[in-house]
Amino acid sequence: MSTPAITSLAFLTPGNFADDAPYTGLEETLQLFAYGERLGYDGAWIRQRHLEHGVGSAAVFLAAAGQRTERIELGTAVIPIGYESPFRLAEDLALADVLSRGRLQAGFSTGMPHAELLGDLVYDGHWRGFDLAYGRIARLVDHLRGDYLGGPDTVIQSPGTTQRPRLQPHNPALVERIWYGGGSLRSVRWAAENGHHLLTGNIVSAEGTDDFATAQSNLLAEYRRHLAGDRSSRVALGRVIVPLDSADTATRARYRAYAAGRQARTLKPQTPAAPGRKPVLFAPDVVGTAEQILEQLTADPVLAQVSELRLELPYEFHRAEYEQILHDVRHLIAPELGWRPSTQAVSEGAGEWISGGVL
Repeated sequence: MSTPAITSLAFLTPGNFADDAPYTGLEETLQLFAYGERLGYDGAWIRQRHLEHGVGSAAVFLAAAGQRTERIELGTAVIPIGYESPFRLAEDLALADVLSRGRLQAGFSTGMPHAELLGDLVYDGHWRGFDLAYGRIARLVDHLRGDYLGGPDTVIQSPGTTQRPRLQPHNPALVERIWYGGGSLRSVRWAAENGHHLLTGNIVSAEGTDDFATAQSNLLAEYRRHLAGDRSSRVALGRVIVPLDSADTATRARYRAYAAGRQARTLKPQTPAAPGRKPVLFAPDVVGTAEQILEQLTADPVLAQVSELRLELPYEFHRAEYEQILHDVRHLIAPELGWRPSTQAVSEGAGEWISGGVL
């Protein structure tokens, strides 16, 4: 079995906040992005979640995160494209990317969570016949490329200037940083054929096997088989990893209870709530001491096939717990998998601390 060789380390956070105090939770998530940068993480990603106590607009949040950080990649995993106007979202993402000086990583998925509640509100009715899947992402990417609108003689007037119309800010470099969250063979084929990077996490479709590692390995093989030409591509693997090493006794018990409550779903294929969806497989959470976690990760046949690891932080934990997890993974686990922080990050992170004490 191959030894993992991780060259890029990122984390994905749910962006929790309390119903009666959204600012506090969002501010703590922005601080977590800055903390991860100081620790030396290469990327910080946010989930986009509608109707929940989380970030409903990843573009807005990442524009703010870009002002709190200097180096770290800023990603969204993932934006459900079914709720978005391709042109308007392209404008928002292009602007956020310019403000971050080219650090955005834009991840997408198809589907519409809570469609029975939101579909009519987003589209004012008559949305069920629309293309809400891959074609919608393709149109967004075309807009980002910035082709001129209208004919060759079409111009628009604005104060002080006459110009040919196209999406502004014109920022076509973002096209090279489009990701797709692929969980099925069909979806990873589409991502590969369109030259998009691949996000794959702890949920995959049960296609031809009931074994999670086999199913995810099949996805990676299918993606690489269909890559467009010699285009450079990235694959980021997500795992829920919760180290116990610097946690106190009560927090350790909380972590173990969290993982135990999710263990049953990993034992057999699960049928999604959405009608017509294929059964899915879940990866077990990786919880334990650094030594125990490293034993599990080095035996993970999928991790050995990638060079980018994305730490998926659990839902509904607290800021101090997230910081402890990030700290322990960065210092005790990732270096044993081959990862090294940049020289700049090592310099900036000297004497780093987490809530509750100095490190």
